[in-house]
Formats: sequence, structure tokens, C-alpha cells
Amino acid sequence: MDAYDEDAREPRAPGGPSGSRRPGWAPGQSPDPLPAQGQSPDPLPAQGPSPADPLPDQDQSPAPSPAQTQGQSSAPLRVQAQDRQSPDPSHAHAQDPSLESPESSPASAAAPSPPTGVAALSLGYQVGAALVVAVIAVATGVHLLMVFLSLAPSNTVTKQHGKAVERWVYPEFEQNWKLFAPNPLQQNIAVQVRAVVRARDGGLRTTGWTDLSAQDGAAIDGNPVPSHTQQNELRRAWDFFAATHGTDNRAMGLRGSLSEQYLRRIVVMRLYRDDPTSREGVIQRVQIRSSTTNVQPPPWSRERVPDKPVYRLLPWWSPSSDEAARGVR
Repeated sequence: MDAYDEDAREPRAPGGPSGSRRPGWAPGQSPDPLPAQGQSPDPLPAQGPSPADPLPDQDQSPAPSPAQTQGQSSAPLRVQAQDRQSPDPSHAHAQDPSLESPESSPASAAAPSPPTGVAALSLGYQVGAALVVAVIAVATGVHLLMVFLSLAPSNTVTKQHGKAVERWVYPEFEQNWKLFAPNPLQQNIAVQVRAVVRARDGGLRTTGWTDLSAQDGAAIDGNPVPSHTQQNELRRAWDFFAATHGTDNRAMGLRGSLSEQYLRRIVVMRLYRDDPTSREGVIQRVQIRSSTTNVQPPPWSRERVPDKPVYRLLPWWSPSSDEAARGVR
């Protein structure tokens, strides 16, 4: 029998021809019984060294086959070829705008903030706001123009429209430029008043001097928003009187008479309001005087000025019937 002949007595492998040797069968060994129908044959042993074979050293590795060597030598060439064919992804993103990141795309940009201020209003309210701003701007321009004309030297406009300018400016918006004059004011002027009052029992009483300017000063001190009346009413009334009267206290022209009437009404009104004696009786006569005191120079100055007050005494005068009956408004 040749070495390649098949022996009919040898057990055949499952699914193999008659006489083929089963794997792992040695001559003289009794063959394993064939599996019964429905049973799977014994699984093939797992790949790897058998327990009987010695384990190879960790430092030793099997020699590579020629095919493996050829594959390893050609791997770097394939990697280099792939590097030449596929560019850097980051470089591709930089060259191709379609590959930009979602953060840099316009679709993912932050939504614009809603409008604020006047832009957030409707069209009707915007038109109304524009009209209000226009009216305020026109009124401010007219006011500044009127004040300028009241301070400017005499010209054609003031000659033709001087009355309109005075009605706009005086007395609320009158400007006093004496602070910027070559010789600023260096005196304190106080307006004082006394009266003869008929009491309820019929007797006459003369009040002491009441400093009306000091009362206005006390109301202004420490007040962040003092009233225009406290600041200017009495002061401007006395300036008006002094400018339209001579040193003999006689009126000069119609404006002088008007200034007397204006000053007397203010004084009588203040007496009835602030003087206890006048509140309890009826004012019969009134007398006004001014007290002028020089402002003392600073300590480091060598200038010397008198510190005694100088009085300007006006004659007694009798108020009108409506003034005496508290009809002053």
C-alpha cells in the first residue's frame, strides 16, 4: 500500500470520503464514535499553542514571513501616498468656506438685539416725540435770542421790538451782569420796614424794624431749590425804586411812581404775613429804610473800609384802603 492510499478501515472525518483520516488520529488508536444525529461534532481546538508546547519567550518573536516583510516595507509607501492625496483637514477647512465650523457660520450668529429708546416706539409715538423735541428746541432758541437782545446794545431789532423783548424777559428772566463789571458789587443792602398799627382796642402801636432781606436770606440758606420770589422779589423791587428815584427820594418819571407802588405793596403784604402786631390790627402808616454795609476785604488784604451800616430812610406813607384792609394779593 502506498503512503497516499486510503485505508477503508480508518475512520473517516465527518463529511469526508471513505478511508480519510480524521485529524489528530494515530494508527492503532480506537476511533471516536461518530456523533449521534442532532449532535454537533466536537469543536475544533482553539488556535494557539497547546498546553504541552512550551510558551515562547516574551523577548522572542517569530520570524516574519516574506509576505509580511513585503507588506511591512510597502506600508510606509502607502501612508506617504495617502498623505500626498489627502490634504490636512484643518487646511481644507481654511480653504473651503463650506467646511467652516458652525460657530463661524452666519446662521449660527447671535440674533440682533431688539431696538431700544425712541426706535422701540411705534411710528405715531416717534412722530410725537420728534414734534416735542422740535418745540423744545424752538422755544429754547427764542428764549436765548430774547435774553441776548435784552443785554445787547441798542440796535434796529430792539428799537422796533423792544416792548416784546421786555415783556418776555422781565421780571423772571432778567440778567444782572454786575458781577462781571470792572467794579463788582461790594456792599450788602438790606430792606427794613416798620409800621404804625391800630390795635383792636383802638390804640396805635409802632412796631420795631423788621429786616425783610434777612428773612429772605434765612429762607434761602440751606435750601437747594429756593423760590424765585425769595431770591429776587424784594431785591429787584428795591433796585427798581433806587434807579427811578433821586437822592431826595423823589420819583423821576412814570416809572418812579410805578416802582413806589410795587415796593409798598410788597412791604405791606410781608407785614401782614410775618409781623405779629400787624396781623392783630390794621396798618395805618409804613416807613421803609435801606441798610447798606460794606463787604469786608479778606484778612490778607491791606484795604480798609468802614464797617458801620449806612441808612437811607424814606418818609412815612399811608397805604391805600385796599392795602390797609389786607386786600394786597
